[in-house]
Amino acid sequence: MFKWFKAFKSEGVVFAPAAIGHIGDRTVAHRANAQAVAPETATNLHSLLQQILTCMRLEVAEFPVSRIRLGGAYRYQDGLLEVDRDDLVRRMHRDARIQEARFDIVSPGEEVRITGIRDVVEPRVKLDGEAQVFPGTIGPVEGVGNGRTHRLSGMTVLATAAYEGTIRAGTGVQRSAILDMWGPGAAASRFSQFVHLVLIARLKEGLGELEAHSAIQKAEFEVAKKLAEVTRGLTPEQVQHYELDNTKRAAPRVVLIQGCITDGHQPHSGVSYYGLPIRESLSTLIHPNELFDGAMTTNTTRGIGYYPTTWDWQNHPLALGLYREQAAGRLNFVGVILERISYDTFHGKEVVVHNTVQLAAQLGVDAALMTWLGSGNAFVEIMLTIRACARRGIKTTLVTYEYGGKDGVDSPLLYYVPEADAVVSTGSRDRWIELPRAEKIIGPYEEIKVLSYPGAPLTPARDALTLDARDMIIGGVDNWGGDNWTCKAC
Repeated sequence: MFKWFKAFKSEGVVFAPAAIGHIGDRTVAHRANAQAVAPETATNLHSLLQQILTCMRLEVAEFPVSRIRLGGAYRYQDGLLEVDRDDLVRRMHRDARIQEARFDIVSPGEEVRITGIRDVVEPRVKLDGEAQVFPGTIGPVEGVGNGRTHRLSGMTVLATAAYEGTIRAGTGVQRSAILDMWGPGAAASRFSQFVHLVLIARLKEGLGELEAHSAIQKAEFEVAKKLAEVTRGLTPEQVQHYELDNTKRAAPRVVLIQGCITDGHQPHSGVSYYGLPIRESLSTLIHPNELFDGAMTTNTTRGIGYYPTTWDWQNHPLALGLYREQAAGRLNFVGVILERISYDTFHGKEVVVHNTVQLAAQLGVDAALMTWLGSGNAFVEIMLTIRACARRGIKTTLVTYEYGGKDGVDSPLLYYVPEADAVVSTGSRDRWIELPRAEKIIGPYEEIKVLSYPGAPLTPARDALTLDARDMIIGGVDNWGGDNWTCKAC
């Protein structure tokens, strides 16, 4: 029997803790069975893995930002961040791939539409040790997730860029998104609540997709890191500590399985780990703290509503929720498994599913919280993983967006297995939305393509828009249950 929760946007329950709490409740009763199924030979291995993972401790110092001012210096005081605009522009022009760069500011409630969005990132910096945020991109490949990280909360660097690309069709063609800071468009995106420093870049013509991605990502990360450096020597509003704790022996052991759709045939596969695009990879165990330090990044030539941004990886709501549940003593968070999905053959899907569940069993887990990113047949691996977990005695809860069509009467998911008996919906990707005319446009494009096919007509970006899905709104799809929702059981 399918336990399905229909979700509608509103003020109310935060989905991630609800999903996590559901895992804790349903796991305790089945703990004995899970232990009986786990192989005896796995005991020493998962103990060793836990010793490695639990030695990492991350402190995240928070400096909230409520206002940004463009000026001639870098300062932070009482929620006001002053930014040296000329210095940032000079830094951007050091890269010959960026022909033009400028900056603007936008705040919640302004009747502004932002165009050409490629990525969103939260300013963070590490001020001790050799490791640095965004390893493998602007920093060396040094292990992150340890030490102390400073973050500027309440704001983002919103990267926009004019770029036409060399690929004309298919899943590798460049795409950019929009964001309304008021009205129904703001209600549809988690990013409308933040103050944004908008980077507006124009790239050199003729750049290939991988070079364009590198230029955009390097620029946005360098800006984000430079802004966060202003907190050096300052006292944070609060400090959060993140550390895996294996001492609560009576609590269920829970792993987060993160499905990642990748396309190894494209210049960038879509998801990177330490700056390296994930291609033909088997499942990998990582520490959740690595997410918070920017170890996971995205393809910045494709800003799409149903793909997570760098900000989403930095603030992964399910990882944060599992840490909160661990602090409350309700579970032991044992780590994150990255599962590469969207294999071309069913054989490939079967192999990666076997690999994922074998890794989970070796960790000695009782339950798995599962989620994914992407669309299409990659969802087959997700369902097959749930089935394989059930056969190993691992209880699983899935957190996913749904389809459902314009009116919500179509099939919500693309593939099902009977074992998927605990599913949390984070809302529909397919709902139409009407956006009113904007008072002001910020970004590289005054005209945009509402439809993404080659040769699609241009529409004035300021005009009222009708969108047949949330794909074009950055943050328009709640991938991992981080937004506030209310729900009805049916």
